[in-house]
Amino acid sequence: SLASTAITCFTRGLDLRKETEDVLCPANCPLWQFYVFGDGVYASLSSVCGAAIHRGVITNAGGAVRVQTLPGQENYPAVNANGIQSQVLARWASSFSVTPGTKNIALEAVGRSVSTARPSTGKRPKKTLDKKAGNKDCKADIAFLMDGSYNIGQRRFNLQKNFVGKVAVMLGIGTEGPHVGVVQASEHPKIEFYLKNFTAAKEVLFAIKELGFRGGNSNTGKALKHTAQKFFSLESGARKGIPKIIVVFLDGWPSDDLEEAGIVAREFGVNVFIVSVAKPTTEELGMVQDIGFIDKAVCRNNGFFSYHMPSWFGTTKYVKPLVQKLCSHEQMLCSKTCYNSVNIGFLIDGSSSVGDSNFRLMLEFVSNVAKAFEISDIGSKIAAVQFTYDQRAEFSFTDYTTKEKVLSALRNIRYMSGGTATGDAISFTTRNVFGPMKDGPNKNFLVILTDGQSYDDVRGPAAAAQKAGITVFSVGVAWAPLDDLKDMASEPRDSHTFFTREFAGLEQMVPDIIRGICKDFLDSRQ
Repeated sequence: SLASTAITCFTRGLDLRKETEDVLCPANCPLWQFYVFGDGVYASLSSVCGAAIHRGVITNAGGAVRVQTLPGQENYPAVNANGIQSQVLARWASSFSVTPGTKNIALEAVGRSVSTARPSTGKRPKKTLDKKAGNKDCKADIAFLMDGSYNIGQRRFNLQKNFVGKVAVMLGIGTEGPHVGVVQASEHPKIEFYLKNFTAAKEVLFAIKELGFRGGNSNTGKALKHTAQKFFSLESGARKGIPKIIVVFLDGWPSDDLEEAGIVAREFGVNVFIVSVAKPTTEELGMVQDIGFIDKAVCRNNGFFSYHMPSWFGTTKYVKPLVQKLCSHEQMLCSKTCYNSVNIGFLIDGSSSVGDSNFRLMLEFVSNVAKAFEISDIGSKIAAVQFTYDQRAEFSFTDYTTKEKVLSALRNIRYMSGGTATGDAISFTTRNVFGPMKDGPNKNFLVILTDGQSYDDVRGPAAAAQKAGITVFSVGVAWAPLDDLKDMASEPRDSHTFFTREFAGLEQMVPDIIRGICKDFLDSRQ
């Protein structure tokens, strides 16, 4: 058909259905976010609009692109072009190319952006299906923490309800769009409804209208902490891999302290926004425990997470900018936790002194560490290399993007048996396994498992790995010399070096390794 499909910044080649498809790329996609693999011929894992900008077919102002499906190939190269660094991929099942599209086309709106989320007039029956799904481009599970204190009073509480209702409608709530719930802050917090209770804007609007004003002190800190800890459970409808957001509405100032609640929310991977209305007057400031309360509570003190409205009157113009913030999932810095933002490479000793059954125990240890992380194409990634005198990359970071596939690949590793050249193996892994990930968003970790003395120097290769931004943990068993283990480990060496006499002792170390990775991840974010 001549009609062109409007796509998003994140649509990948493999999301398109036809052999040749005309698409329309939006403007102002964030360049640093594009995943593009290859040059000219792109792996179908690549963002279509990212590939089109990389190729020079369009600029960041968006435009029409024709996408042609091509067979898969090996060795997609990494090339920097037009502000986008494409990445290496060893092989992929299908590819595509991009050429300039035709301009004079009728638009078929597919999941349009938030600005068009108007209530349906009932004239276009074709859209009903999509309306149920909601705005798929907005990835968010949101708790609106509403101010129900005496500070705000009944009348302004009603204006607050109107504003939250408008935000809820414009978000494009739906089964595949954003989900929302409401918590009321007063003397004691009350969860009014959860994420799972409603998946249509109409129902949410009705539930907000029905809310009763509670009154009491504005114990916002207490409510924020309660919401961060209790609201986002899987049972209550929180979805894996979707950013968790709390939007705190504050009229005036809080009666309690927000700092501790802000810390708890960040630990739970929740993004806190504060919408402050009617700043405290000069006289009132004397009653505020901490004038910098907004900066202490928000996810990051970078201006993005705080939002001010002068009063509850005439707030309609503030709805859309707030919705745009809530839908920018790439800005949700607090969603990045150690569990979903690391690459962990395992270097596994396959030398003949290990033996078959102990080799299985090593694989079990690796599986138990890997299991703790949220493995996905946008989350954490796992790779494994086995070494003797030689090295064998069992699988790379991009080979498997689900936990099940990673665990099954680990189970299927065959024991090599041979000598021990740990230094060479570290160099091989740094170059071939971590090399392609070097500019990615995740933090890189290498866990080395060995049972004996290396025939070559380990200190030089380990220092080079650390210099390349890889944090090294060394895990020694049986005859592995402590000096070697310490020489390989990152600083502080004691907390990155582990040793057990027996292979069976590996199991107890699993939680320590996971904790160590998370501690390093958090320290690197400071």
